[in-house]
Amino acid sequence: MSTSGLFLLSTTGQIETAEFPGFDNIYCKYCYMYGLDWVVTAGLEEGISQVGRCSNDERRVFVWNFPLEITFKSTNPFGWPQLIVSCYGLDTFGNDVVRGYGVCHLPISAGKNTKTIPMFVPESTSLLQKMTAWLTGRRPEYVDPRVLAQGEGREVTRVRSQGTVKVSFNTVTKDLHTLGYQNSSAIPTVTSVGALASQLDNLNIE
Repeated sequence: MSTSGLFLLSTTGQIETAEFPGFDNIYCKYCYMYGLDWVVTAGLEEGISQVGRCSNDERRVFVWNFPLEITFKSTNPFGWPQLIVSCYGLDTFGNDVVRGYGVCHLPISAGKNTKTIPMFVPESTSLLQKMTAWLTGRRPEYVDPRVLAQGEGREVTRVRSQGTVKVSFNTVTKDLHTLGYQNSSAIPTVTSVGALASQLDNLNIE
C-alpha cells in the first residue's frame, strides 16, 4: 500500500500514421503539457520524427511509427498530461510551414489504446494577410504549441481542420486504486448486480 500519496503513470507507444490530403514530405514534433503537481521521472518530453512521404496506394497515408515513452509521478490527477503533436512540411516555395496541430490526453485507463487526433491549422484573419503569408512563406503558427493544451485565448484564434494523426498508447498505472481513484471502465456484470441485490434483501431495515 502506498503511504507517500504518490501514483505513477507510464506510457509507451507510437505516433503511427497521418493523413494530410494534398500534401507530401511531412514530419512531426511532439511535447507534453501537464499540471504543476506532475513530475517526469523517465523518458523524453519532446521529440521530432523523420520526414515521411505519403504512400502510393489509395490510402495516401504517412507512416512514421515514431516511438513515445514517458513516466510521470504525481499526487493529484488535476492537470492530467496531454500529448501535443505538431506537423510540418515544405510549401511550393520550399518554406517550412505548419501542416497541423493536435492535442489529446494520455489514456486514463491502463492497457492498449488507439486515438485518432484531428489536426488543425491557424488561419489568417484577412484576405490580405492570407496572400502575404502565402507569398512570404510565413504562415500563421503558434510560438509555443503548449498553449493549445491550456485553452486560454483559444476562442479568439481562427483555425481550419486539416488532416488526422493516429497514435497508439500502452499505459500502466500504479497506486491509483490505493489512493481511491477509480480509472477502470469495468461495467458490473449481471452476476455482480444480482449478488448486490441479494445482499440488500438480507439487510434488516426497520
